[in-house]
Amino acid sequence: MSVLTSESVVLRTWPIHEADLIVSFFTRDHGRMKGVAKSALKSRRRFGGALEPMTVARAWFAERPKQELVRLDQLEIIRSPLSGPVDQVRMTVLSFFAELLDQALPEHDPQEPVFRLLVSVLEQTTVEQPWLPLTYFQLWMTRLMGLLPDIAHCTACGEALNAGETSFNPFQDGLFCAVHRSSNASDLSADSWQLALHMLRSPVGAFAGEPWPKRRGHDLRRFTLQALERHLERKLRTAEVLARLSM
Repeated sequence: MSVLTSESVVLRTWPIHEADLIVSFFTRDHGRMKGVAKSALKSRRRFGGALEPMTVARAWFAERPKQELVRLDQLEIIRSPLSGPVDQVRMTVLSFFAELLDQALPEHDPQEPVFRLLVSVLEQTTVEQPWLPLTYFQLWMTRLMGLLPDIAHCTACGEALNAGETSFNPFQDGLFCAVHRSSNASDLSADSWQLALHMLRSPVGAFAGEPWPKRRGHDLRRFTLQALERHLERKLRTAEVLARLSM
């Protein structure tokens, strides 16, 4: 049984037995994994503070024949979410990242673009600016999961969309023109539509210097969240908290 290693991000943990933990973690090379961390609650040498959700760490683990759970031997912190200032909004945004990935990603399926996206938004998620990386992450996760048709054109007719005349339907993917707007549709503002087009062409760091009040991109986040939850067939608990915090 060989020991594997990969850069990883901890998603969540839950206790099993007296001092053991089951850990859901997302690796760059092997996708999302679940493993048993023996004596994790006692061993600071092997795990220390590395089991906090959204910790970026080097993981050492071993796959066991005919066993669903790997044996997680060690985590070495690369970047901790607790290394910077913490408040409720920032921690809820980080919890949203973890919940979505834990629910959306299949196990043992490498997802290099998703891993790179996650690392890039973690670097930008600060107390001063939590809403930008959240908006960027939701939009790109929708794209990478195949839930985002061409947003420059109407999903129904294929005609080019115009700023200020764009809407989305809670039961369908994509955006719609004024002609194919449904009765239960919501508007996507001109700013949010143009912002989405820009985000799909640029890294998250390109927006770091812009002012980002919590209401900016609010309708874009609602549009992408509807697509994500429709695909998952469940509501994300952290999204409900974020909705209250963004009011």
